[in-house]
Amino acid sequence: LGVELCEDLWAPEPPSTALALHGATVIANLSASDEAVLKPEQRRRLVQVQSARLNCGYLFCSAGEGESTTDVVFSGHDMIFENGSLLAEAPPFGGGYALTELDLQFLLRERQRHAYAAQPADGYRCVPFQLPMRETALTRAYWRTPFVADTQPERERRCDEVLAIQAHGLKKRLQHTGAKRAVIGVSGGLDSTLALIVAVRALALLGRPATDVLAVTMPCFGTTKRTRGNAERLCDALGVPCRTVDIAAAVAQHLSDIGHAPGKADTAFENAQARERTQVLMDLANMENGLVVGTGDLSEIALGFATYGGDHLSMYGVNAGVPKTLMRDMLGILARRAGGALESVLTDILATPVSPELLPALDGQNPQRTEETVGPYELHDFFLYHAVRRGECREKIQRLAEYAFAGSYDAAAIAHWLETFYRRFFAQQFKRSCMPDGPRVGNVSLSPRGDWRMPSDAVPAAWLE
Repeated sequence: LGVELCEDLWAPEPPSTALALHGATVIANLSASDEAVLKPEQRRRLVQVQSARLNCGYLFCSAGEGESTTDVVFSGHDMIFENGSLLAEAPPFGGGYALTELDLQFLLRERQRHAYAAQPADGYRCVPFQLPMRETALTRAYWRTPFVADTQPERERRCDEVLAIQAHGLKKRLQHTGAKRAVIGVSGGLDSTLALIVAVRALALLGRPATDVLAVTMPCFGTTKRTRGNAERLCDALGVPCRTVDIAAAVAQHLSDIGHAPGKADTAFENAQARERTQVLMDLANMENGLVVGTGDLSEIALGFATYGGDHLSMYGVNAGVPKTLMRDMLGILARRAGGALESVLTDILATPVSPELLPALDGQNPQRTEETVGPYELHDFFLYHAVRRGECREKIQRLAEYAFAGSYDAAAIAHWLETFYRRFFAQQFKRSCMPDGPRVGNVSLSPRGDWRMPSDAVPAAWLE
């Protein structure tokens, strides 16, 4: 705990900088900051930036209504920031207190991540103290969807930023390769929908028409009328030519060639379809001098929910940094903006249960539900954020999830899907070790070339004990 006084924070080099470098994880500012027009926002920005720069908790406590008003007025403005995020605030003239909890483990990990260590505190007066370790009730907010902003204006802005990153990433790759077309397999699901929108935007940045995108639907045993129809309607709404290649006969022939038992809907049966689709896309790209745009998202990459050598492969994966919860939010925003036919089809795509549609349809309905197999994506995205971005242990993630999802999932369900997350995350690293290029859009990325270095044979035992 380091202490600075009032206008120390306004100095070119606040004392809190040195205090943090010498090991202080929490800075307390005892302030007599008088009020003036626009000053609360200036004060708020100063505290926010300093807490972010120092990876610290910053407590700002200003004098209040008990002070003299001879020439100036004091408002009792209190704030608590953690690493640039406002956790609690008593606004000017509110007469209240700011009360919350600081996550010191997270702050220390952030400092490790940024590779700065505490220096010897020579020349500083250090007063040692101890605090009893006890369980504290949580009062601060932990969002169920940490990848999605908590206000509508911020969600709109984030949607635009992510789309810009994706589109400019693909634009550069199309320029570099000289590809004449962007080739995408469209299924009527969330991932291929966003990838198709990104491809149209990337070509627009190059001054090229949407007809330079080639969308391909590849119906097979599990394809439903709803998803196929939505894929075709989406292409029509975006002005993208759509080609249909029915792969059922090719897959049936392949399964027969390898001696697969007829009617046996096992892993080979499912993966043969995914690999056939990838072969079709790759060959069409060769024919069209095109580039296969991958559609897999960050959530699927984390869980390894992709067929190795199938949809796991592409020439550039535009959704590699976009988790499923953020993708849903983005498509909802784009639907509301679009209106007309595009809004209609996007709305129905959002309402369609997530499924790979690899098992035979029953009475025209798809029996396969991804979230029944691997678990709810809202939980897995929560686990992913807290495990990878914040580096938290299993027990802590369990507690935070129980707090955030109270009333929606009980402790047993959370524990079950958290174990599933860890088992799949470790077991599926071999797919990430050779994943295609794709743009990072946020503060979590699983690219083996930059952000996430993990051996393919790592074991999760320590996380499952």
